[in-house]
Amino acid sequence: MEINLFNDANSVPQPKHKVRIEDIAAKPYGDRFRVKVNLKLTPFQERPNLLIVARRADGLTVSDLDVIATMHFENEFTMHIRGLDDPAGRYTLTAELYYETRDPPQDKAEIDFDIQPLEG
Repeated sequence: MEINLFNDANSVPQPKHKVRIEDIAAKPYGDRFRVKVNLKLTPFQERPNLLIVARRADGLTVSDLDVIATMHFENEFTMHIRGLDDPAGRYTLTAELYYETRDPPQDKAEIDFDIQPLEG
């Protein structure tokens, strides 16, 4: 008798050399100083590390987050925009997935997002 613990073949945990960032999303909150980040990973057997960085269009780092040995395939974080009086503008969110070393990371994903100026 075979007992299937996973509903589909895509949810079977993979060895670390097959783990990738499958999806990345960034959505600013209404207060404009926080950003909701969603990151979906390949299901894994060994827990990976993540480095997530938000940079303004001119390259200034405004937020960063280190996640050591994440336990989840689907991650949701709130990142805070720091060091700016007005966060309006274009940003790039970069996520790196790695195990022993980040040089180079095992996988990397980027997405651009905008924070709108205050109306009025």
